[in-house]
Amino acid sequence: MELHQRIVSAPVDFGAIRSEFGLSSAYPAEATAAARDAIDAFAGTRADRTDIPFVTIDPPGAMDLDQAVHIERTSSGFTVHYAIADVGAVVDPAGPLAQEAGARGQTFYLPDGTVPLHPPILSENSASLLPGQTRPAALWTIECDENAEPQQFSVIRATVRSRARLDYASVQADADANRLHPSIAALPEFGTRRIEAGLVRGAIGLRLPAQSIIRDDKAVGHWRLVVEPRTAADDWNEQISLLTGMCAARIMLNGNRSDGAPSVGERIALLRTMPPPIDSAIDSMRRTAAALGVAWPAEQSVGRMLAGLDPNAPATLVLMSEATGLLRGAGYTVLDGVAGAGVNGSGVGAQSADGARAAGGGAELEGDSRSGGYAESPGGAGSLGGAGSRDGSDSVGGAGAPGSTGAGGGRTGAKSASVARTVNNLQHSAIGAPYAHVTAPLRRLADRFATEICLARCAGTEVPQWVRDGLIPTAESMKRSDSIAGKVERACIDLTEATLLAERSGAIFEAVVVREANGTRPAEVFIADPPVVGPCIGAPPEGEQVQVRLVAADPTTRKISFGYPI
Repeated sequence: MELHQRIVSAPVDFGAIRSEFGLSSAYPAEATAAARDAIDAFAGTRADRTDIPFVTIDPPGAMDLDQAVHIERTSSGFTVHYAIADVGAVVDPAGPLAQEAGARGQTFYLPDGTVPLHPPILSENSASLLPGQTRPAALWTIECDENAEPQQFSVIRATVRSRARLDYASVQADADANRLHPSIAALPEFGTRRIEAGLVRGAIGLRLPAQSIIRDDKAVGHWRLVVEPRTAADDWNEQISLLTGMCAARIMLNGNRSDGAPSVGERIALLRTMPPPIDSAIDSMRRTAAALGVAWPAEQSVGRMLAGLDPNAPATLVLMSEATGLLRGAGYTVLDGVAGAGVNGSGVGAQSADGARAAGGGAELEGDSRSGGYAESPGGAGSLGGAGSRDGSDSVGGAGAPGSTGAGGGRTGAKSASVARTVNNLQHSAIGAPYAHVTAPLRRLADRFATEICLARCAGTEVPQWVRDGLIPTAESMKRSDSIAGKVERACIDLTEATLLAERSGAIFEAVVVREANGTRPAEVFIADPPVVGPCIGAPPEGEQVQVRLVAADPTTRKISFGYPI
């Protein structure tokens, strides 16, 4: 029985983590001035689409609003309008702002503030899709059939105006009460059909609850850990970004053709790719499911099995956690100067992949890195039970390095040994299709470059030379910054966990065994209050609810440990 008073919050200083990883919110003066003075380079040529009643859906308080959406139910299906902040129009590719953004790679989110990719005067003001403000945007129009499958899609430069700023919780509440904003009244039906389409493709979706660190309003400088379960609204909204990224990949691989017909000329692309899971990992997961008493028919895909699990069952947490190990090797793959066949929504036409270059990273799901956990790593800091995330290493690991490949290769400028990705590896296995990042350019460097390729292809113009020259450096920057982002968030959660538990040594907790010991690493357990995941000495049975004792919690090393039996 616990003899210590339960601590619900504790003082945590994240400044040391910023210093450890060399993160500074301060921007160089020249880059800040460029952001302040930024103008729309395409102001005179945009389509005026301020007539579309867009809304944004973001975490409460977010100001860097990349995306605004409008979904219309039609007689033949759905029309999706998705406006993305047009960062390429306001950032001079040869200026100091572009140089600094290239070095940063992405926005880093810490509990006490952000380290932004772009200065807030641009990312949270002049380029942000704030409600009531006319803004330059890359406007995607995606015509879908009754099954929410895309039939025609394109992207143009336009001016747009958001009508309202919504958040995930309010969207879910409005959906439950049948009072959704008219601009997203079709979102539940659309999102549900897109989720089903993903399962048909073989997509693997994880619904791990996210650990979040929030400020304790009752105590200055104190922070709490909470668990934020994914809502249906999170899943529906995610599908819009996933669909747009899939359409972007098809445009880059097919030219401007929506129908998957072979493109004419060379391929230029910046893709987010992930190789398929290895057979032994799936076999291991099937053995785990059998041991937990979870039925998994031989013909059923991983994604379909996970989608059917009871979200409240301990076995679900175990299997979802193990599934993060299937999503390894995510990276950015560059194609520049590659000719060949087109792709459809499910695969890539057989052709040579000479010219492909890869910058590897961890695992990923599309999402919002500001909403409790980070988008790129379901097994990382923000998600409970992520594989390989407790030792300070990259969240889920993965191979791949940027570099050049053999004959017919891409542009020069790579600095390290290459890993060529074959034509079959141009897919993103967790999504079940080719995919690109194009929906968060205020927060992620790669999106600006991929969007410019799509804009040029749809307009029938040449891809700008600065885009082609920047593809390899951008892939390298994303690889580097992805690694740092995962480590930073893991460090923040580890520090908060250790601080909250520091005075409770010897306390006994109810726990779910997420992963059993395997001889090379200890078991891992999930504690609900406070919500922590940590290693456990001993041999607690996987998938069982047990009692464990807190053995150690050291804020200095940011490590905790439990013991079993008590």
